[in-house]
Amino acid sequence: MWLSEGSKCGSDVKQIAGIIKLEEVRDDLRRGDILHNRINQEAIYQPWTAIMENVWPQIVERRIYSVSRLNEEIKTLLEAKFGFIWVEGEVSNLSRPSSGHIYFTLKDAHSQIHGVMFKFQNRLLKFKLEDGLKVVGHGRVSLYQPRGDYQLIFEYLEPAGLGGLQLAFEQLKKRLKEEGLFDPGKKRPLPFLPTKIALVTSPTGAAVKDFLKILNQRFSGLEVLIYPVRVQGEGAAKDIAAALTDLNRFDDVDLVVVTRGGGSLEDLWAFNEEVVARAVAASRHPVVSAVGHEIDLSICDLVADVRAATPTAAAEMIVPRRSDLVAGVRQLELTLSDRVKQTVSLGRERLRHISARLISPSRRLADQRLRLDDLTGRLIRSATASIKSSRREIDGNYAKLRLLSPIGDIRRKSERLTTLRKDLDGLARTYLGRLNQRLGRMVGSLDALSPLAVLARGYSLSRRLPDLAIVKDAAMLYPGDAVNIMFARGAAEVRVEKLSQAPEET
Repeated sequence: MWLSEGSKCGSDVKQIAGIIKLEEVRDDLRRGDILHNRINQEAIYQPWTAIMENVWPQIVERRIYSVSRLNEEIKTLLEAKFGFIWVEGEVSNLSRPSSGHIYFTLKDAHSQIHGVMFKFQNRLLKFKLEDGLKVVGHGRVSLYQPRGDYQLIFEYLEPAGLGGLQLAFEQLKKRLKEEGLFDPGKKRPLPFLPTKIALVTSPTGAAVKDFLKILNQRFSGLEVLIYPVRVQGEGAAKDIAAALTDLNRFDDVDLVVVTRGGGSLEDLWAFNEEVVARAVAASRHPVVSAVGHEIDLSICDLVADVRAATPTAAAEMIVPRRSDLVAGVRQLELTLSDRVKQTVSLGRERLRHISARLISPSRRLADQRLRLDDLTGRLIRSATASIKSSRREIDGNYAKLRLLSPIGDIRRKSERLTTLRKDLDGLARTYLGRLNQRLGRMVGSLDALSPLAVLARGYSLSRRLPDLAIVKDAAMLYPGDAVNIMFARGAAEVRVEKLSQAPEET
């Protein structure tokens, strides 16, 4: 329908009647488009005021929104338009309130947007979200109606350029290394031939079958304790850690092997959990980690005492081949036998050499007998000559002694000595008699003065304790004092109960 000259707009509308249809104007205005995009530039400036004053109220419906309703419809439009999208940016203003949700700002060089990851989703993060970390996230655009802020609600986050699991692996690896859990000085040697092996793995996996097969091929008869656990999925890490902790109570276990077959990083992730690393480090028994294939490296491998590339390699590592041991023992027997033969041969040769240098005992004994006979003859001859010479000397001296004999003088002096001895005996008896008389007098005097003699007559000697002062006066004592009383024979210790004064002299 075209605008006519008789319409209310008058001459103003007539200037643009051949350009715009009324229906198009109404549609454009309802959609909020800018009218001059559809109106000829040369005809808009003067007529526009008339159109706004006269036409606008007739063709535009007045629809008034409340703020809440406007935010609600904007939220609906945003969520319907974008849905779930992938967004890349740098994390900043990271906040972790007590609710467990994560709030942050995602930005690039020119703009930023608020982001949130609720508690249920962020529990599944394998890495630690930090300020400055560039991430790629999957979420939906939404609007927080109370403030009118639009934001991204993330369901999934991963580091840009590096998988989340890989970043979590590197973060945990760095932290445990700083704590010293990878220190080579803490690694324990494996027993030479374990008699009981604990195997922490899935009882139905291929890893346990391969391990037991190789173990029996190399050294059958060893006792293997299989501790069944989940090796992937939710709760697997806790199962493995609990098994390692429980095995600490087994004193007869020589070695623990933690193993599973190969898989993706996600499949093997249970062996990269911190709880497993702590349990391996705290194990009382040496631990061998055989997780995945040779190219797979886990945190469990780094903490364990020994890492085996595969379950098969673990079996080959922890026990030698029985045939190799038997061959080794036989080789040692041969070596020992050769050494013994060589030692005996050398001993015999040395014995022959020494025997050649030795003189026959019978021959040496005959020589010694001849020498003994010669020395005996010489000794007899020398002794005989010496005896004869001594006899001649004795005979000459005896003749001289007879001429100078003192026998007569000795007889006279002996008689004089007998007389003097009799005189000395008489004088000694007289002197001793006088001394005995004097001693008797002195003993009598001492007996008269001796306190023991007084005690013997029924008296006693009292001494105050503990200073042992002799009690001469009752005034020296008080009731309760201890007193030592000495008698002629023995003593007694008494305690004063009552004192009485001696009557005064008149």
